[in-house]
Amino acid sequence: MTLSLPVAPALPARPREAAGRWVALTLLLAAIAGLAGCGFLGVAPNRILSAAPVYLRQLAPGWPAWTIAGGLLLAALALLPPALPRHALALTGWTIALFAAVAGAGAAASVTIAALATPAARVSLGAAFWLTVLCAGLAISENLRRLRLPLVARVGFFVVIIAGLAALAARGWFHDLSLVREWENRRDAYAQAFSEHITLVAAALVVSIAVGAPLGIFASRRPRVSSRLFDTLNVFQTIPSIALFGLLIGPLTALAVALPLLRAAGIGGIGFAPALIALVLYALLPVARSTDAAVRSVPASLLETATAMGMTPFEVLRHVTLPLAAPILLAGLRIVVVQLIALTVLAALIGAGGFGSFVFIGLGQTATDLMLLGALSAIGLALVADALLRVASAAALARVAS
Repeated sequence: MTLSLPVAPALPARPREAAGRWVALTLLLAAIAGLAGCGFLGVAPNRILSAAPVYLRQLAPGWPAWTIAGGLLLAALALLPPALPRHALALTGWTIALFAAVAGAGAAASVTIAALATPAARVSLGAAFWLTVLCAGLAISENLRRLRLPLVARVGFFVVIIAGLAALAARGWFHDLSLVREWENRRDAYAQAFSEHITLVAAALVVSIAVGAPLGIFASRRPRVSSRLFDTLNVFQTIPSIALFGLLIGPLTALAVALPLLRAAGIGGIGFAPALIALVLYALLPVARSTDAAVRSVPASLLETATAMGMTPFEVLRHVTLPLAAPILLAGLRIVVVQLIALTVLAALIGAGGFGSFVFIGLGQTATDLMLLGALSAIGLALVADALLRVASAAALARVAS
C-alpha cells in the first residue's frame, strides 16, 4: 500500500547552504570564545567551596589544548573553499574536538589531583568544557544530517563516540573528576534513583496512553466536541508543575486517612501516587492531540475501502488506521516521553525519588557536581529515549511509504 505524504517546500540550495555556514560559523566562534575566556576546569579544596578556574592553555598535559585546536581548525577549514568535502571535514574536526575535550578533561584532572596531593581536593568541569561539548554535539548532529546519512547511521555514530568514551571510563580515565567521584560515592543511591525515575516515567506513559489515546480517537470522530475536550485538557498545562505536585498533597492525604485500604497500598499525599497523577495529567493533552492528528491523517478513501470490504470499526482501527498513523503517533510519543522524563525530576520534591533527589540534595549542600549528576542523568535518559523513538518513527514511516 502506498501512502503519499505532504512534503514541505524546501528552501533553495544556495540560501540553505548560506544559512548552514552561518550556523557553523556561530558554533565555531562560540566554542573559541568560550575556550579563550572561560575556565576549562575548576579546582577547589573541597566539594563545597567555589572552584578557581583553570584555562585550556594552562592544562597539564598540554595535548588536549593542541588536539582541540586541531579539531577546530579542521572545522574552520570546512567553511572556506566549496571544493573541499565540507561536511565530512567539519564532522571530523568537531568529533576530534569533542573527544579531546572529554578525554583531556579526565587526563588533566588526574594530573591536577596528583599535584595537589590533597584527598579532599576536587576538579570540576568548567564553562569552556560544557560550551565546547554543546557546540560539538550540535555541529556533529547538523553535519551528519547534511551528509544525508540515514537516521540509524547518525545514531550509530554517536553510539561509537559514547562507546569510546565508555572504554576510557572503564579504565579509570575520569576517576579524578568531581562529577565521577559524586557518582562513585553514591552508586547504590544512583541505581535506586535510576529505577525510580524509569518506573515513574513508564507508569505515567502507560496510564496516559490508556486514557489519552481513546480521547484522541473520540475527538477525531467528534469534531464538534474536540475543541472543548482539548480546552479542558489544556487547563492542566497552565498549572505550574511544582504547584500541581503541591495541590495533590492535601486531597490524597485526606483520602489516605479516610480510606485505610489506600494507605495500606502506599497511596498518600507524598511519594509515588501524587507524582503519577500529576505526570498523567500533564501528558494527557499531547497524547490526545497526537492521536487525533494521527487518526485524521489517514485518508478517508482508505477507511471507506476497508469498510466496504466488510471490516468492523475495530478491525479498521487495528489493521488500517493505527498502522498508517504510526509515524505521527510515535512522533507525538517522543515528545511525551521527553516531557515526562523532565517533569519527573521535580517529582523528587514530594518524595517520589528519581534523579531529582540528587538535584535538590545538591542545592541544599551547594554541591554543584551533585546537582549536575542528577540533571545530566535526566538529560542523558531523555536523549536516549528521543533517539530510540526517532529510529522507531523513521522505521514506521518507511514501512508506511513502502
